[in-house]
Amino acid sequence: MNEKPTTPATESLPGNLQDLLPQLEALYTDIHAHPELSMQETRTAGLAAEQLRKAGYEVTTGVGKTGVVGLLRNGDGPVVMLRADMDALPVEEATGAAYASRLTATDHEGNTVPVMHACGHDMHVAWLVGATTLMAQTRDTWRGTLMAVFQPAEETAEGAQAMIDDGLFQRFPKPAVVLGQHVMVGPAGAIGGRKGVITSAADSLQIRLFGRGAHGSMPQASIDPVVMAAATVLRLQTIVARELSPTEAAVLTIGSLQAGTKENVIPDEAVIKLNVRTFDEGVRTRVLAAITRIVNAEAAASGAPRPPEITPLDNYSLVSNDEAATTTVAEAFRRHFGAERVHQTGPTSASEDFGSFGAEWGVPSVFWFVGGTDPEIYAKAKAENRLNEIPTNHNPRFLPVLHPTLETGVQTLMVAARAWLANGAGD
Repeated sequence: MNEKPTTPATESLPGNLQDLLPQLEALYTDIHAHPELSMQETRTAGLAAEQLRKAGYEVTTGVGKTGVVGLLRNGDGPVVMLRADMDALPVEEATGAAYASRLTATDHEGNTVPVMHACGHDMHVAWLVGATTLMAQTRDTWRGTLMAVFQPAEETAEGAQAMIDDGLFQRFPKPAVVLGQHVMVGPAGAIGGRKGVITSAADSLQIRLFGRGAHGSMPQASIDPVVMAAATVLRLQTIVARELSPTEAAVLTIGSLQAGTKENVIPDEAVIKLNVRTFDEGVRTRVLAAITRIVNAEAAASGAPRPPEITPLDNYSLVSNDEAATTTVAEAFRRHFGAERVHQTGPTSASEDFGSFGAEWGVPSVFWFVGGTDPEIYAKAKAENRLNEIPTNHNPRFLPVLHPTLETGVQTLMVAARAWLANGAGD
């Protein structure tokens, strides 16, 4: 595993990232070992705020409950916003890392759950701390205002909107551009992005199916919600397979099916939780309508005593990169990293609430990906056609390789921000 810091570049950045790396590595491993669920990120927010204050930023905490905003005003010039998310997931870690999380927490339903940074938000925080620190240390090389936003609750699609609802747009200067990034499976040190849609829309739903309970030996006295749920799950899979054109993209995943407590008791109800990803509003509308049609039809076919309840859980909008701003960022990346490390990606079925900042503020935004997989492991898996076996985000074994992932993400934020702050592209 490649654990030695390397910072290959074709165009140098001001500041000494190498000297800062041990501090950033310590911060990252600390946050990884102490993950916090959505809207509970008080410790992580405190660490971010402390680092911003040390670097000389004006710091505001508690924005959208646990969000942090830092401002570094450095003369006339554009305002550039950099965003990192902070929350972790209710996942039990299985990475075996020395700094693995062993913590549990209470979720919003009152359940005790394991907690893990299974999506890389700990890396995102370390990246933004590194970039803001180095930008402050090298303020004689740029002009404008740098705005750092540490956002809560990306995993529940509520954090960006919570900060907006708490007056983000009124309390802080309007940026010329909003920039963000995410660690993903891919060779560490590689950067990927695209113009236009880069992450999908997502809708999560809870479906409650109602039956009539009975003794397991007397199924004729029941209306079995387990059978009803099983038939519904199978029928829902036909939406993508049979109701969409092969040229239309959508993902429908059943993540949870819960019913009953004992093998010889037919329960009164079953609960399905599902997630839908789409890249087109027309497709999204048709898929959601098909879900409603199928759920109600299966309940009616089973003779359910009452119609199902379909409850939205969360929703993510499409994240769409501004064309001109994306061109500016991509050109800056190629100058710094070299063209061989900067790739164009297709839209990903992952989802993000990052897009809310640019869309609701009415300013261009750019979002990109940074690879976090050991390059040798990735190359071997690719050669053997086994890329799908690499642990992805949200997997209990997801763990970005520290180097060069850590330094690459710091550099990408700095390079992108300086494309406006150093050259005035956002004026």
